[in-house]
Amino acid sequence: KISVSKGFDPAGYALLAFGGAGGLHACAIAEMLGMEHIIVPANAGILSAAGIGKARVEKRSEKQLLLDFETEKSHLDFYFKKLSEKLFSTVQAGEFEMGERKLFLRFKGQDSSLSVDWKGDSQAALQQFREEYEKLFGHWIDHRSIEIESIRISIHSKEKLRPASSDSKIMKNKAKVHHHQNGFTGSGWEEVPVYLKPDLQPGNFISGPALITDDKSTTFLEKQWQARVDVHHNLILEKTSPLSPSFQDKQFETQLELFTNRFKMLAENMGAVLQRTALSVNIKDRLDFSCALLDNKGYLVANAPHIPVHLGGLGICVREIVKRFTFSPGDTILTNHPAYGGSHLPDVTLITPVFNKAEKLLAFVVNRAHHAEIGGIAPGSMPPSATRLFEEGVVIAPTYLVKQEKVLWPEMQRLFRSGKYPSRAVPENMADLKAALAANYNGQNAFLQMINDYGESEVLKYMLALRQMAADKMRYVLSKFPDGEYQALEKLDDNSLIQVRITIQGDKIHFDFSGSAPVHPGNMNATRAIVHSVVIYVMRLLLNEDIPLNDGLMEPVSIHLPTGLLNPVFSENPDECPAVVGGNVEISQRLTDTLLKAFGIAACSQGTMNNVLFGNRHFGYYETVAGGVGATKESDGASAVHQHMTNTRITDPEILEHRYPIRLKRFEIRKGSGGKGKHKGGDGLVREYEFLDEMELSILSQHRKYAPYGMAGGEPGKTG
Repeated sequence: KISVSKGFDPAGYALLAFGGAGGLHACAIAEMLGMEHIIVPANAGILSAAGIGKARVEKRSEKQLLLDFETEKSHLDFYFKKLSEKLFSTVQAGEFEMGERKLFLRFKGQDSSLSVDWKGDSQAALQQFREEYEKLFGHWIDHRSIEIESIRISIHSKEKLRPASSDSKIMKNKAKVHHHQNGFTGSGWEEVPVYLKPDLQPGNFISGPALITDDKSTTFLEKQWQARVDVHHNLILEKTSPLSPSFQDKQFETQLELFTNRFKMLAENMGAVLQRTALSVNIKDRLDFSCALLDNKGYLVANAPHIPVHLGGLGICVREIVKRFTFSPGDTILTNHPAYGGSHLPDVTLITPVFNKAEKLLAFVVNRAHHAEIGGIAPGSMPPSATRLFEEGVVIAPTYLVKQEKVLWPEMQRLFRSGKYPSRAVPENMADLKAALAANYNGQNAFLQMINDYGESEVLKYMLALRQMAADKMRYVLSKFPDGEYQALEKLDDNSLIQVRITIQGDKIHFDFSGSAPVHPGNMNATRAIVHSVVIYVMRLLLNEDIPLNDGLMEPVSIHLPTGLLNPVFSENPDECPAVVGGNVEISQRLTDTLLKAFGIAACSQGTMNNVLFGNRHFGYYETVAGGVGATKESDGASAVHQHMTNTRITDPEILEHRYPIRLKRFEIRKGSGGKGKHKGGDGLVREYEFLDEMELSILSQHRKYAPYGMAGGEPGKTG
């Protein structure tokens, strides 16, 4: 199950059976998993103990340095010498010898380090670090200090090397039966030959059914299986006939699950690369980013469990850009423009197409990451007082970050320094862009490797099958709902309306947002991509099955979205475009609760992301503060968590206080704030800061005037 969930097909591997009874069930389990090879170790019954007994004794010692590499490279031999002297003093003289000497290097500001060998040559160590970094992340950061995070040495017991053995010269011959025993096989009771493991010699082979036993373990060899003894006295079991028809019938379902998990793992690994290589707290600590795989038409196939408000809109973003751009191999386009499926300006989207060798477009890999600073009239780039798009930061219409494999870094720097209110942290923007590009390259390479491993037609078949499965499951769930209309209305704190009328008929559903407020004079304007994100998220909640967020969920869905708060019109001139920063973070939450209210699924959650921004001319910082989740008819709501359209962390106090002139005075649950009822709402949070420098502070929030609604007679929660 674990292997399948990670996208690994057990059928492509050998089953390792150990323990006293492991061999008894090995053949049956292997057949269930479609596996045709089994290894039963010579010491299967005492494998752990035998392994410990034969293991080489090793000792390690590590020292954290946190020093600049250039400054300290001439002193590294001294540091290693002191560390080794201390470690050798703990063992008997002459019994141990030196093993590895490792340096752990990273760019200053990053958390993850890479290990390189230290052989007394600083240039060789630096070159190895660069090669490993570029191999793993696909880019290099110039003009940034490299830090020695730590050093490590190992010593190990001296040991004579044993000559390698080979099966190639072993004579194959049939093993001798010791005796027969009456046993139950798949065909009923019969006389089964019994073989004693101590009597077996390398080269012996046995055909099933058979029992192979010693005083510590027993192996049952099923019919249509054969065992042979290798040079190390391990039993190698192999299937001698095709898999059963019943297993073949399950192949499509199994393969669909495997490919679904492979697609998810691709996106998760993209996220891991992005997190490890980014420099900003917002990305590497708060995890405010999302990664996904889309098909060649720009429809979402699979994602990592990142940020719902990002993920649901990525398909719209790609499809809008495909209308206007022709992609070539080696291209990557970036944008943050809300007219092209963007959410708000801090969310920068990178789109990389994946082509085969014949330059046929196969898929897109995409990530969207929140830059804590991208300009605007206030630090943190989410000004509550903005009324026009240009006041919120640098507006990036779709443009090439990479054109036919040439990365346009100088153009990017000029872009982030452009506009009336340019970014206050261009070096950090560039570093995060490099991390995002590395994540896309990682996803691109993983997808091409998948094509190489399983074949292009097979991979594309299961991409389509996953979308079709999501659509079929969604239609089935809708068909179980009573036909009719479901309505809800919610007011923003400034009395702007969000109104929805949902019509279910058969296995189809229609969302009509007529009656919602006109274009907002401030920054509470959502985009079509945000509405799409909310709807697909709620559809995923209705489905309540463990499948990735996928555009197949939207096939039975239609939406009427009149021009207004939920669908403003954008011109080419940012000076004339409405502000949107609150539409992404606040309207997405308010809209989610409105839809859940219409369906009667849950009471209102905190209905805001509680955006806290502070900074000065040197930096901008942004975080969202979690709160309570609405109760349902089955259970209380969770307290003090991010929910619905956000899935970020909050910055750890140690990192917050280390990186910024601030003290965190209080961070605790706001007891009794969730609303009473048979099932009570989750409680919110109190987060108290003390600033140690002159600072500009902004809070962008909702439910400061109107309380989060209760449901079915339950009380509302407290306002913020």
